[in-house]
Amino acid sequence: MMYSLLFRHVLTRFDPEFAHHAAMAVIRVLGLRPFSWATRALTAPDATQQVHALGLTFPSAFGVAAGFDKNAIGVRGLDALGFGHVEIGTVTAIAQDGNAKPRLFRLVPDRAVINRMGFNNEGAQAAARRLRALRRRAPRAVIGVNIGKSRVVAVEDANADYVASATVLAPLADYLAVNVSSPNTPGLRGLQAVETLAPLLREVKDAAGATPLLVKIAPDLPDDEIAGIARLAVEEGLAGIIAHNTTISRDGLQTDSSVVESAGAGGLSGAPLKERSLEVLAVVKASVPADFCVIAVGGVETAEDVQKRLDAGATLVQGYTGFLYRGPLWARQINRGLRRR
Repeated sequence: MMYSLLFRHVLTRFDPEFAHHAAMAVIRVLGLRPFSWATRALTAPDATQQVHALGLTFPSAFGVAAGFDKNAIGVRGLDALGFGHVEIGTVTAIAQDGNAKPRLFRLVPDRAVINRMGFNNEGAQAAARRLRALRRRAPRAVIGVNIGKSRVVAVEDANADYVASATVLAPLADYLAVNVSSPNTPGLRGLQAVETLAPLLREVKDAAGATPLLVKIAPDLPDDEIAGIARLAVEEGLAGIIAHNTTISRDGLQTDSSVVESAGAGGLSGAPLKERSLEVLAVVKASVPADFCVIAVGGVETAEDVQKRLDAGATLVQGYTGFLYRGPLWARQINRGLRRR
């Protein structure tokens, strides 16, 4: 309740991207001792909530989706706040500023966000340096690394660009995720076509070596294409699939249409994806073996949302936008809600 009042009356007055960076500064502090000890005492998931997947032990089923911590600067703080894993990125081989600002917009009546960040990040080498430092400190959270295509690289040269990132980052990642589904990099979603995706995944998997490899898909694909990608992931020996990224759809929003139109292009995330998230999860689960790792993302706000996805067959669940609307104790709320269930 206190955070809800703070959000509505104070935080909404700030530019969303500025507010995100301010929040990340606090999260980084929470990852430092003695703050991390005190934070973890309040937020740590119960030992009974562990999940074994991808050859790893996750402290809980609920983690942070890619996009929140693009440069691996807040992993220790997010771990302290109770998240069972942190997927950093999207990281590109070549550092890039992303799209022009403003590029992040709140749709408060929908508890949603539109972003067209454009993979703004400091590049694979910078991420690798931070990951090496994190490994020396042995954080408890599992760290996934989400990789994407550098904007300056032509689509026809995408495979080599992904391989460059995988070569640098896979040895430092607990798992690697190939992002071919962001709507904010020109031409990227075209890589989801099976005929182009198959050789890309094959080459990245070779570069990743023993590191589990997953692919992240878009919710806007027809169900038959989603099923085809899921089957391809199995055929190519991937470790799992992440379902799903943001949507370009604007259907059913409660926010005034003029506000939505002024935000412009970009990926929509948050509560409006609840239904589609479960639909995509069902399509994926029907297309892969029962023990194949499926990470569900989209529309997750509460422990009930997480439980619904676990009941529908998800191995793990991720969230991002709910952090904005639920506040810093979000993971704690979900972990405790799951334990009660």
